[in-house]
Amino acid sequence: MGILIALLVLSLLIFVHELGHFLAARLFGVKVERFSIGFGPVVVRKECCGTEWVLSAFPLGGYVKMKGQDDLNPLERSNDPDSYNSKHPWQRIIILLAGPLANLILAFFLYIGVALMGVEDLAPKVGEVLPNSPAALAGIEPGDRILSINDQKIEKWSDLSLIIARSQNRPLQILIDRKGKLLQIIVTPKMMESENIFKERVKRPMIGISPAREIIEVHYSLAQAIPFAFERVVDSSLFIVKGLKNLISGALSPREVGGVITIMDVTAKASEQGITTLFIFTALVSVNLGILNLLPIPALDGGHIIFNLYEWIMRRPPNEEVLYRLTLMGWIFLISLMGLGLYNDINRLLGVQGG
Repeated sequence: MGILIALLVLSLLIFVHELGHFLAARLFGVKVERFSIGFGPVVVRKECCGTEWVLSAFPLGGYVKMKGQDDLNPLERSNDPDSYNSKHPWQRIIILLAGPLANLILAFFLYIGVALMGVEDLAPKVGEVLPNSPAALAGIEPGDRILSINDQKIEKWSDLSLIIARSQNRPLQILIDRKGKLLQIIVTPKMMESENIFKERVKRPMIGISPAREIIEVHYSLAQAIPFAFERVVDSSLFIVKGLKNLISGALSPREVGGVITIMDVTAKASEQGITTLFIFTALVSVNLGILNLLPIPALDGGHIIFNLYEWIMRRPPNEEVLYRLTLMGWIFLISLMGLGLYNDINRLLGVQGG
């Protein structure tokens, strides 16, 4: 059942991405010849509204084939009024942006659903206090529950982390509950070193406390869920960009790259944890799909956007030979990246550790 749900989730994300391209193309009068979920041999085919709707044997991907445009043949062109090539570069750019944007919009609505169902978070309860830290010197003790900082209500641990991080080392007035007794404590954060999720040593304002392992469920109203969802989409996007930057710089090992097997496995496990966990993971994968497709790599939406920007600015299309060679290089890079992900996936399944 988990594998079936994972397949349905991936198919949904692909469908939404390609639907974005499809709707934008039709908005500008471009004929969409084929809308395919999957690659390889056709399993189901249906002709409707001038488009061939296809479900193919390998559902781990998909594409929209517009008249005069073919990723496998970048030199294909058509000058008919309903072709992709006949449209102005800015219109083509919107068509290309629509796919990734659709994924980000889907993630936004999934996060709204998560917020309305309830989000698990750490309670704003102190677990440990570092010796000689600002918190220790101010008198904060393990077990203290933080109620507010500078009169801002604290409902979960991430609230206080954000306020402290943005404090710029200014004094903070903290209201705590210590076994039913309310106390006001003034604490001035200082720059301290910690390890982020990428195992990098970073400095940021801290007061020297860590959370108790008390889990709470936070529910949001619709008005609160909208900014929550927006922040989650932005944070997820920045997380993916940061990961790509670290991968390129070498700070993140290529062994950390996962492929479709990892995505399927984690999606299946997320489905077993409940609908909220599945929504969160689906939203994250949707953001991932949107951001990765915006990379300036030929054969991806981002690469096509660069080509169209060039045509718009220079008032002439890119040289066909250069376009062909760059697209070929883009496909080689993508296939190599997928191969690396598959190789890492197989090693994980076999329990092989990288050297």
